[in-house]
Amino acid sequence: MTAHNQIQYEKESVFIHINVSDAKDKDAHIPGRVFLMNKPEGVYLEWKAEEVISLDGAQSDQDWTMVRSVAYRNDRDSDAVSSMNAKMDSRRKYNISFDILDLKSFKRSAPNHGWAYIIFILKDGTTFPALHFHNGGSKALLKEFEKYVHIRRSPNDSRLFIVIEHDPEMLSKSFDELQLFSDSSGDLVSKFIKDPYTATMGGFSKVTNFLRNVLILEDNPTTRPQEEVADILQEDIPGMEISQQESGFEMITKTKLPPRPTVARGDALLPGQWALHLDSEGKIKNKEDLLERIFRGGIEPSIRIEVWKYLLCYYTWDSNHKTRQEQRKRNVDDYFRMKLQWKTISAAQEKRFATLRERKGLIDKDVTRTDRTQKFYQGENNQNLLVLNDILMTYCMYNFDLGYVQGMSDLLSPVLVVMENEVDAFWCFAGLMERLCGNFEMDQNGMKVQLAQIHKLMLVYDPELCHYLESHDSGNFYFCFRWILIMFKREFHFHEIQRLWEVMWTDKPCKNFHLIISLAILDSEKSTLMENNFGFTEILKHINDISLSIPLEDTLKKAEGIFLQLKKYKKLPNDIKEILGLDVSPNNSSSSSAHPTPTGTPVNRENSPRLELPLHMSNGMNNSGSGTAATTPDDSSIEILTDTVDSAINNYYH
Repeated sequence: MTAHNQIQYEKESVFIHINVSDAKDKDAHIPGRVFLMNKPEGVYLEWKAEEVISLDGAQSDQDWTMVRSVAYRNDRDSDAVSSMNAKMDSRRKYNISFDILDLKSFKRSAPNHGWAYIIFILKDGTTFPALHFHNGGSKALLKEFEKYVHIRRSPNDSRLFIVIEHDPEMLSKSFDELQLFSDSSGDLVSKFIKDPYTATMGGFSKVTNFLRNVLILEDNPTTRPQEEVADILQEDIPGMEISQQESGFEMITKTKLPPRPTVARGDALLPGQWALHLDSEGKIKNKEDLLERIFRGGIEPSIRIEVWKYLLCYYTWDSNHKTRQEQRKRNVDDYFRMKLQWKTISAAQEKRFATLRERKGLIDKDVTRTDRTQKFYQGENNQNLLVLNDILMTYCMYNFDLGYVQGMSDLLSPVLVVMENEVDAFWCFAGLMERLCGNFEMDQNGMKVQLAQIHKLMLVYDPELCHYLESHDSGNFYFCFRWILIMFKREFHFHEIQRLWEVMWTDKPCKNFHLIISLAILDSEKSTLMENNFGFTEILKHINDISLSIPLEDTLKKAEGIFLQLKKYKKLPNDIKEILGLDVSPNNSSSSSAHPTPTGTPVNRENSPRLELPLHMSNGMNNSGSGTAATTPDDSSIEILTDTVDSAINNYYH
């Protein structure tokens, strides 16, 4: 700390919790100190990681000199010192520093959570990792905050607190800029103060009437009665509440869904329980009961190597010991025959084979940066990286039409970790790609359809949030692109994604359960997005920053609850039933296809400007996309290029 900085608050034993690849240490805690200090440029909150790291093999206290939180050791063990420095660097990347005037909001932990924590969210959407106060002190820090900023609790989320900017000229300035209350009669602000309800509703009425006249009644000079307009909207989205006011505006407020039921998760499928589902010949008994158990609690890691082969169609569910042996022999022969096809291509051939060169180069580039923080892939000259490379190259020979697309290495990586065998990992990956190949199509139609389906689901489940996203240039749900493309691979920790995938592979409660999971995550972030008034850029940044901090089990519970809530809704439109895999009523007049989509919620309009989804294809054909939305710093087989995103945004709006 420099002499010009004055510390207003300091607290030790403030930890950032991270998950690491070692299964024995899944909840690593990085210790640090949090400071609130006056600097010449402003008041800053900072968290700095402690730099004390004990080296294995230290035998004597004389080897160490402790200065505050920095450890020094004599140079008799240079390798140990190098290791210590590397660990220090890995901790420093979590350091936090921001001007509190840049703070938009923060979230506190639930009262019964255990260690109190705070998550800080900036105006630009940056969301920092939670700071856990192991020895208390969170309330004292927030009390210091109140000396510099105004804070109010969210009325919709008791854990969310909004930082209020106080500007006495803001009210008048906002009226002038928005021109909602333009009135030649004189003093607008005084009118607002005398009768705020009438003034505000009158302003909103002008906006609504303009939209209705321009967008709804553009081709019909005859004005429809308010009741008729409400009836049309309710037919299109049955169950919507339409608020009608004398001031001349209507607002869709919510869907009258039944209460969301409380669901419980179960325990993982254990080896003994798995054995009970096999008869004397090795055939699976009670398949549906087995899938339900997997959906409810996942699979114990030691038996994933067997169970995943069924979930990914390596083996058929009616196979026995003998047929599985025969199947594996065929799989081994087929795999090495395809591998030999690209391995035996000469340099002269490759020189004249542009498609192969492109795929090979892209795979080489992606493999070197896929899950390198995981123990299975750590270190230089790691043989597992060579296996990863060979499987992806062989898949290009197996599915030559699709080839290789960025993101596939992310999908293969956990499969190889579980299988620990090149042939088995290949065929399980091939089965996984049968599920997800639509995500990587050249025309991007598979991704567009799924994002449009999320929009349809959100329009019924939470019209308020859907409208907010639309009005902030995010109604296309492109910020969910990475979630869907690689099945939340970057959003959860490595051991969690294995659990999530096996749950989704059961196809319970429906094949599109991943879309409901997206709804559940957005539902959890609703208050943060709306009460911070995040725009397009902030939404993208916030959604990216919450990766690796989404609670898996809570999200699965909420997602299943949302599914059951929608399933019980008697007026569910037919297109939503189709997405959820429910029986469609042939004569159901509530289908949204019966009427045009309400104005303000366009889906796939051909004449509207479109932001192409940026898939980087490697299949010998040109593709306009050059990258995807932002990702985490350690894993990057899907490129995150800020300039690319900015360029795409500019192209979209100009």
